[in-house]
Amino acid sequence: MEGQAQRSNEHTLGPVDVIIVGFGPAGAVAACWLGHFGIKTLVVEKSPKIWDIPRAIALDHEIMRVFQNLGLVNEILPYTAPFPASEHFGAQGQLIRRIDMVPPPYPQGYTPSLVFTQPAVEAILRSHVADYIDVTVWLGPEVIGVRQDQDEVSLDVRMENGTVATARAHYVIACDGASSPVRQRLGLKLEDLGFDEPWMVVDLLVHEHALGKLPKTAVQYCDPSRPSTFIIGPGNHRRWEIMLLPGEEPREAEREDNVWRSLSPWLRPSDGSLWRASCYRFHALVAEQWRHGRVFLAGDAAHQQPPFIGQGMCQGIRDVTNLCWKLKSVLQDGAADALLDTYGEERKGHVLTLTSRIQAIGHHICIRDPDAARQRDEELLKRGGGVPPLVTRQEIVPPLQAGMLASGDDKAKGTLFPQPRILSESGEQLLDELTGYGWGTILDGRRVSSADIKESWIKHVTIGGNGLRERDGVMAGWFDRNECVAAVVRPDHYVFGVGSDPESIVTLTREAGHLLSEPRAEPALAAERK
Repeated sequence: MEGQAQRSNEHTLGPVDVIIVGFGPAGAVAACWLGHFGIKTLVVEKSPKIWDIPRAIALDHEIMRVFQNLGLVNEILPYTAPFPASEHFGAQGQLIRRIDMVPPPYPQGYTPSLVFTQPAVEAILRSHVADYIDVTVWLGPEVIGVRQDQDEVSLDVRMENGTVATARAHYVIACDGASSPVRQRLGLKLEDLGFDEPWMVVDLLVHEHALGKLPKTAVQYCDPSRPSTFIIGPGNHRRWEIMLLPGEEPREAEREDNVWRSLSPWLRPSDGSLWRASCYRFHALVAEQWRHGRVFLAGDAAHQQPPFIGQGMCQGIRDVTNLCWKLKSVLQDGAADALLDTYGEERKGHVLTLTSRIQAIGHHICIRDPDAARQRDEELLKRGGGVPPLVTRQEIVPPLQAGMLASGDDKAKGTLFPQPRILSESGEQLLDELTGYGWGTILDGRRVSSADIKESWIKHVTIGGNGLRERDGVMAGWFDRNECVAAVVRPDHYVFGVGSDPESIVTLTREAGHLLSEPRAEPALAAERK
């Protein structure tokens, strides 16, 4: 046992169903999901308070849909704003590329790319967790030991008074940050994808009189003399990310006088209030193993990527949303423990693909050689036929490529299913507000009827024809592009598979049911309710 800590029998908890280590955004969303499901959960977080600095700054429509499903979106929306297009300027100051969001009608029902204020959103998440009677939160204690066997996981937790408690659970989610003590104690390694660059992140609250001095959109300055980024946050929040040059010391760069010197091309000290300036090394790292027995890695504990399209926090929330519906299926619905193996399979593949795409953009941005930068600019403009090419942030985010997906070969499998706006006599609602949580078969009412589908374990929703009436044709267009009449959709809104006729739809639902109940090759890790 570390230090002089004494074991305390009065601080023994469990077994609960799940322990979450870490109470940042990913851990808080995991706690919301598990509380929402009524799953007995303990959260352990070493830091007693939320950091009052804005680390993440970007969200996307998939994450807003998660917040909607958890009943949080109306509280969070006031702390968000649309993320405008990012204009990339080359070595000679010319526009060489634009990264924007997909145009309306928006497929998930929300602005596809947003900026947000992290401390305020984290506070909303934690407040929401406090409403769940099945979730207990320990703020201040530190996990100092991890043990597990075929039945449960035991964590040694040093309490604030120095005693050591034991917390026991069927499963543990380690959301304990990039340095992840849980990951280190388990000996799980990170794969280095080959990106390591020093940058300084500066957050400023700009005075009203100075806002007009700044660009009206996000900007990526791909200047080989010093690459830098400008981001428009909510309200008067503005962020700069500035690459450090060889020989520059991070601690010196963070000094307030040096920060303002770095910002001098845009503003003077009288133009704003410095919120924070911190130097980081932008990494591309992914855990080699996402599951170790009954312990799962999520969020920064499982992956880190450069911030160039603002997907870091989104990735962590995708992780826990994916994992929590599967934990519910195993702990409450009788699904086989093998379902939990698909968590790492799906999320690791998705993170690797997305990180490699972000990494490619980052390598373009970080070019320091003037000749190579000119060649980059020429190639990008050539690719756009002489004009700056336009890429949407949504097309950069890949579909799922393996895991809990149908065996058929269709282009919609693994993609994020849309959420159209539905019209009724009582007004307008988003699809999930009508359908609720869980598996669903969504039917194209122009071509097929729910009366044609005999399987009963998955709920059926018909859109179009004699079914629900949508406002913008989002769903009709999706069915047409994917040449199908129905989609079987998972609880996390990813498409399990699509069907072209009633028989294929029934086959899909049976396949999904089989995969949910398929036993492990090694039943010793099967979940047991104590």
